Amino acid sequence: MYLKSSQVYFPNQIRKSGYLRIEGSQIAGFSTEVPANAEVVDYGDHLIIPGFIDQHIHGWATGSFNHDKSVHSLKEMKRTLPLEGVTSFLATSGAEPIEDLLEGIHNASQVVDTQKDDGATLLGVHLEGPFINREYKGMQREECCIDPSLDIMRQFLDAQAHPGIIRLMTIAPELPGARELIELCHQQGIQLNIGHSAATFDCIRDLKEYGLGGVTHMFSGMRGFHHREPGVVGAALFFDDLNCEFAKQTGMTVRPEAVAMAWKMKSKDKIIMTTDCGGIALTRKPKYHYIRKQTFIPDGDGIILKGDDGSVQRIALNDVAGVRKLEMGYIESIRNLIANVHPSVHEIIKVTAENPARYIGVSDRKGSLETGKDADILVVNHNFELQAVYCMGKKVVMEA
Repeated sequence: MYLKSSQVYFPNQIRKSGYLRIEGSQIAGFSTEVPANAEVVDYGDHLIIPGFIDQHIHGWATGSFNHDKSVHSLKEMKRTLPLEGVTSFLATSGAEPIEDLLEGIHNASQVVDTQKDDGATLLGVHLEGPFINREYKGMQREECCIDPSLDIMRQFLDAQAHPGIIRLMTIAPELPGARELIELCHQQGIQLNIGHSAATFDCIRDLKEYGLGGVTHMFSGMRGFHHREPGVVGAALFFDDLNCEFAKQTGMTVRPEAVAMAWKMKSKDKIIMTTDCGGIALTRKPKYHYIRKQTFIPDGDGIILKGDDGSVQRIALNDVAGVRKLEMGYIESIRNLIANVHPSVHEIIKVTAENPARYIGVSDRKGSLETGKDADILVVNHNFELQAVYCMGKKVVMEA
């Protein structure tokens, strides 16, 4: 199959008026001509770019690793995430009971090892906790925020079907025992983010060499900047080798001007866009969202939303279109980024595909439109609205 466009985006170049060739699940090359009777899909002047990689997503639409760690829930995330342009992701936990996290790692292993071209690729797990600081817990469960433990970490490692299921962990490096755990994770090839952390600038400076690679949802859930104590924010901006991960661009958690400031200060190679969505429709007990000023109440096969303003709404859990509207998806977040920061298309590709692929160790098969890599492809118009999505070479039906 050949995808034709006047704008096909490869790393550092745009190929015009040509054909991107797909064979099975992989990209097989680019050419200016095609064989007679070849299958060609002509996308005109739409942009062909790599699929988005979301390394920090707890849940989406009808699936949630936060609230339901079953194989079914993970497969629902795989099914619905391409509707937002996400073709690969890490199922992200929170600070939760250890037995729940072990179950999640086990089930994620099963999905990773059996998936084919059935939607977005589950790349593994991001453990956002439990080794995080209660002082900066945000919406995490305070009773599940604990000090780093090598014994518990080894349980997590043993729950994997094989190494490489746990690809990313968020940790507060100021907690007792953090250095030893950071070293263990680094030895196991697990990327380490600083997050939900009261760490000082000096703490991060001293531990960075042991395996700290970046920060989780920059500016949010961390010690802020002060001119005498630069904190986590100051360290993330100061150290060139630390990556800054940003959650969805709603403007509610982090102001657009703060994102724009970091965009100016950091190399575009060190910024990673995520959503941090939760699949909040699947909460199993009433939950108050302090940013949205709403309470989510499970109601049989639906969810009731009660707003602080007195509004009440009920949505059926099988209504994919309805539950999708509860959270901002990846593609809409990127449109907001474009409006506020004005990045080039190649910069968008860096922060949504190339950088996360490199950061979590999958750049050999994901993150760019290069020969031999997985055919995870987006077709967008000039307003960055999705026109088509291909996961592992298979076109996704875009109706929910």
